[in-house]
Amino acid sequence: MATAVALPLASVLVFLGLWQLAAVSGIWSETFVPPLGNVWTALVDMSTTHDGVRGYADYLLGEHLYMTLRRVFVGVTIGVAAGVALGVTMGSIPWVRRLLEPWLTFLRALPPLAYFFLLVIWLGIDETPKITLLALAALPPAAVATTTAVASTPVPLVEAARALGASRWNVLRDVVIPAALPETFTGIRLSVGIAYSSVVAAELFNGIPGIGGVVKDASNYNNTPVVLVGILAIGLSGLIIDAVLRAVETRAVPWRGKA
Repeated sequence: MATAVALPLASVLVFLGLWQLAAVSGIWSETFVPPLGNVWTALVDMSTTHDGVRGYADYLLGEHLYMTLRRVFVGVTIGVAAGVALGVTMGSIPWVRRLLEPWLTFLRALPPLAYFFLLVIWLGIDETPKITLLALAALPPAAVATTTAVASTPVPLVEAARALGASRWNVLRDVVIPAALPETFTGIRLSVGIAYSSVVAAELFNGIPGIGGVVKDASNYNNTPVVLVGILAIGLSGLIIDAVLRAVETRAVPWRGKA
């Protein structure tokens, strides 16, 4: 247990030490590699009211993070729900899979920026295109993972259930879905990660309050410390959410890895 905590902590400390060494060496400009003290000052300034200025763009860091997490939560919820439902259908009905799989692959191959501007043209610059982008980014991983898991359900289990008189719905509910849950959770975690990687793109327009909007705005002024604070906020919150999903998975799928 101590090693599991010590090793990640040691790697973080080594990274911070190397970063600070590079910053003070003068090899690169502070615009590229700011000292850790500047990043800390930016973190404090963004989290408090100082010299009459409230946070960044009149919002505290926590408020920016809350708006980003709310967008991610709504988008991921929609995308994952649609993806899982689509995956169960595609995995259960071969002709539906053959019909929809090319479209799903097409969507999965598109980078978010490729269609975000189209969403802005269609839906405007308010919350709708942001949430739609995150939902579209989250849908393919959940759908692909669920489709594969459902289609890979052990045939003997399905045949045994049918031999005992189970209906098609009973087989789906009691055999197929439980067997698919482990891979489905993997797809959900991937969906959250991809949605997080798309959040800056989602907040390109009218993204303040929002961490992605902060990162984009600060980059316009070469404000690297604020950009780094935004990246850290997204990354650390992503780690926490992934840990929560792992805990939920452990409780919901206690049989994973025990077969």
